[in-house]
This record gives sequence, C-alpha cells and structure tokens, in this order.
Amino acid sequence: MRIINYLIILLIVDVALESCRKIEQLPPIPKIEFTSFEVFDTIDILGNKGKAGRLKFYFEDGDGDIGLDEPTDNQIDTTNMFLELYRKTDGNMVLSMDETDPLLPSSSYRIPYMERLGLNKILKGTISVILLYLDYSPTDTVRYDFFIKDRALNESNVASTSEIVISSNNVYTE
Repeated sequence: MRIINYLIILLIVDVALESCRKIEQLPPIPKIEFTSFEVFDTIDILGNKGKAGRLKFYFEDGDGDIGLDEPTDNQIDTTNMFLELYRKTDGNMVLSMDETDPLLPSSSYRIPYMERLGLNKILKGTISVILLYLDYSPTDTVRYDFFIKDRALNESNVASTSEIVISSNNVYTE
C-alpha cells in the first residue's frame, strides 16, 4: 500500500512540474533554413519530358501567421515566397537579371494559410516547393536565394540552396 501511495505522490509531483514549464517563445519574424533540393525526371501535362526540382526548407514563426488566404478578386498581393536565380558563369554564381531565363522560377509562390489553435501560436515545419525545368542544358548549374513573408509582412532571413546541376538527378543538401 505504501508503494502505491509513493507512486501516486510521484505522479502528482511529475504532473505539477510539467505544467509549470514555460511556453516556448520565438520572435514574430519568420526564420527559414534550407534543407534540400532534389532534381528528378518528370513529364508535363502535355507529355513533354523535363526535369523538376523540389526545394525543401524548414521554417518557424513565433506568432504563427504564416500563409495567405485564397486570393479574392480585389486582392493585389498574393505572393509570400520569393526566389532569386543565380547561374554559374565562369566559375562564379551570378544573379540572373534576364526575366526570360528558362530556369527563373515563377515569382508567384503562395504558402497557404496556416493557423495553430491554442495558447502557443508557434508554427514550425517543412515547406516543399516544386520547380519545373523544360528548357535546360547539361551544363546549367544554379543556386537559389529565397525568403518568405508572414501575414504581418515580416520578412524572414534569406536562405540559399547549394549549387544545383539541373541535368543531374540528385539530392543536394548543405
């Protein structure tokens, strides 16, 4: 009987100590970290062969206001993820200023609305974005810099992928 009483007391003390833990707090400005970029073969909706890239990155946001609602007719800004393309030229990564560059990703990336219920509003997770490449050469080597904005228009830090050879199926990490 004494053992049961001791176990009950230990259980109550353990629960009391756990309930006293502070709620984790993070800044309201989103933070991102590059995780990986995978290049793979694909076929578009018209049956054309091409390559695709899957960018994965980790994010965290202290006030949990990542993502946008579905756009309405009068909504102007529906973009909250931004990418810049760098091409390897003469051994150096150079920002591509050519708006018709076939490896330039669309400037219209939208992270969908996310919300966490409860007192702790912190959001953490992994986001995956697919980029399509229908026109590339075997020597194309690129890097992407990217950042996100939350609903309060706080911009995250800028993260960068490693160098990526578009013609080579591979998983690239830091």
